[in-house]
Amino acid sequence: MKEKNLTVPIILISIAIPLAVAFILLVPHPKIDFGFNTRALPLFHALLNSSTAILLIASLYFIKNKQIRAHKTANLIAVVLSTIFLVSYVIYHSSNPSVKFGDLNHDGILSDEEKRRAGGARYLYYFILSSHIILSGIIIPLVLFTLQKAFQGKFDKHRRLARITWPAWFYVAVTGVLVYLMISPYY
Repeated sequence: MKEKNLTVPIILISIAIPLAVAFILLVPHPKIDFGFNTRALPLFHALLNSSTAILLIASLYFIKNKQIRAHKTANLIAVVLSTIFLVSYVIYHSSNPSVKFGDLNHDGILSDEEKRRAGGARYLYYFILSSHIILSGIIIPLVLFTLQKAFQGKFDKHRRLARITWPAWFYVAVTGVLVYLMISPYY
């Protein structure tokens, strides 16, 4: 039986998702009313990221203890949660203005006083946020190709790729929570 080559669809998805997210974040557009209050979604996103991080730790534990079925289940649930996160993230940013770190009066503008009060924490926040954003784009093809190798039964390739994918995905999940915790006072 011939294996289906999913390289082209994976590459297209890996390009389309970051471009769509960048468009939503960077191109001015009228905010969409989804018919429900979307302002609580950042907390939901933090919960999804926390759950993903826990599942990734469980996945690592399972594979190290040769519990293949549990490893597979943990990873598939992590993919589902990450997909739910992505959809919810798009909904949130399509329906709410961006929040700026340090914007104490919530006017969308950082005054010199607000910048002074935020201090060095702003630089730490933007470093964590930047690394989180960059890696979140990179992990899309990593996760998809790692899954593909597992489903194709190419476990040597799966294992080699997972050694890169797992820490990057874990970092994105954990920093997603950190970003939420740092920005949440400004919502």
